[in-house]
Amino acid sequence: MRIGELSRQTGVSTRLLRYYEEQGLIRAERLANGYRAYSDDSVATVRQIRALLAAGLSTEVIRDVLPCARGEVPTLEPCPNLLATLRRELDAIDARMEALRETRESLAGFLDATAGAPV
Repeated sequence: MRIGELSRQTGVSTRLLRYYEEQGLIRAERLANGYRAYSDDSVATVRQIRALLAAGLSTEVIRDVLPCARGEVPTLEPCPNLLATLRRELDAIDARMEALRETRESLAGFLDATAGAPV
């Protein structure tokens, strides 16, 4: 199928599909006329990519995780380094959440300290 059809079936813009291709997440065959041709499996792959992006993974991490993905939802099957990769990403999210919590406490402290001050 051509890129426009893949876009229609997945709801993902052609620009974004080209980006996924540049990132090595999907593959297209080049036809003699220069058009991209995607396999029917590309629909499920794009849906997997979207679900993994929604889970907070970067395209770089998705490139490593995608071979483990099954189904459009997707489920992840064990494969080399999968658990380590997911644990590393979860730890990074936890660290960002902690940093945001500390930032919020600081900001709330400033707000509390100035709450009674004249405007």
